[in-house]
Amino acid sequence: MTDVVVIGAGFAGMVAARELLQRGYQVVVLEARDRVGGRVRAGRVGGIWVDFGGTWRGPTQTMLDALAAEFGVGLISQYAAGRRVLEIGGQRKAYRGLIPPIGLRAAWEAGVAISNLNKMARQLPLEAPWQAKEATTWDAQTVADWQARISSEAARRVFDIATRAILCAEPREVSLLYFLSYIRAAGSLEGLAEVKSGAQQDRLEGGMHGLAQRLGDLLRVNLALSAPVKSIVQEAESVTVYTDGGRWQARRVIVAVPPLLAAEIAFSPALPDRRQKLQVSMPMGSVIKCFAVYPKPFWREKGLSGEAISDTAVVSPVFDLSPPDGSAGILVGFIDGAAARVWSARTPQERRVEFLHCMVRFFGPEAAHPLDYADHDWTTEPWSRGCYEGYMPPQVMTRYGQALREPVGRIHWAGTETATVWTGYVEGAIRSGQRAAQEVAVTLG
Repeated sequence: MTDVVVIGAGFAGMVAARELLQRGYQVVVLEARDRVGGRVRAGRVGGIWVDFGGTWRGPTQTMLDALAAEFGVGLISQYAAGRRVLEIGGQRKAYRGLIPPIGLRAAWEAGVAISNLNKMARQLPLEAPWQAKEATTWDAQTVADWQARISSEAARRVFDIATRAILCAEPREVSLLYFLSYIRAAGSLEGLAEVKSGAQQDRLEGGMHGLAQRLGDLLRVNLALSAPVKSIVQEAESVTVYTDGGRWQARRVIVAVPPLLAAEIAFSPALPDRRQKLQVSMPMGSVIKCFAVYPKPFWREKGLSGEAISDTAVVSPVFDLSPPDGSAGILVGFIDGAAARVWSARTPQERRVEFLHCMVRFFGPEAAHPLDYADHDWTTEPWSRGCYEGYMPPQVMTRYGQALREPVGRIHWAGTETATVWTGYVEGAIRSGQRAAQEVAVTLG
């Protein structure tokens, strides 16, 4: 018998395992995939390694910074010099700043809406947003319901773009309370949306996937890959985890996978009703991440940053992911929300044609001729079912939110969905792993 079995070798599971190993406990990590990293993974386009999954870090993501520093991984500033491209209402404009040029009235309304969302978010307790005074009212609404009070259509469209980009879901699908809790966990809506001083400020040297691999290398002797968990059986003095390849008996288990995937594990005895309903009520966001490589970042010569957003284009948002030395130009774009569910059924070649069509709209005819194209459809990954995270539709958080982190007997929960700071990000995953490890260490003594 081992001390702890950790299910999932994303950042949450790997950090939890490492923390417990450092405290002297025996740990086994079981991972369904044939690799570590979870929703962080490596990819290649034009012979260049890129992050097909999680990529960026922001200035308040201190646990990620500490981990990167420990492994000697430096930061690369996200390129943001120049003007951004906005395509809205059939018009293309280039601009600077957070709020796009959508007219004075619309811009004012957008600014007021951002301020109001931030104020509402600050009313939520970090650890228990469902306990806020207005929680029941806010959880009965969708983000789209709240946006309907904004009189400017252009401002509403900008918020639609932002919601899809941040959560990879449609505003009509997401609880307002959940969106507010997401803002609260990041500090502000600007912190989620911006490059400078925001969540997209930097990349990691060698990619986020490189950091995941280094962490995985430390756990290699404690790690079993291609080992999806089928069932977990709790008994009086132990808990047993079953896979097709074997069984592991432990004193405690940490489940570090999205709630939707945890729902596919058979638990005996059955989980409490609230936990079961939570797991089947948190769909994953839908996103396809697309890359095109060019001989050089030609858009910079036009004074453009490589950032683009649109209310009608299939691909939005877009960023410049070029190497720091400018030896090639790389544009990365996202097909998210409902569009991702539609384009997931199309072929990679069809997606390539559409992606390049969008890039030409944003950056000009040079964008039609890349050296290479690649994409990764997260909705088709059986052990992710989507990205960036599992979100909550209306009335899920107030009914079942308390079960997110609440241990069930010898079973503890980790994963970025359970984080109270930077939910949905690698930072949140790391913090959740640390929290779960601490919980287990207290119980084991």
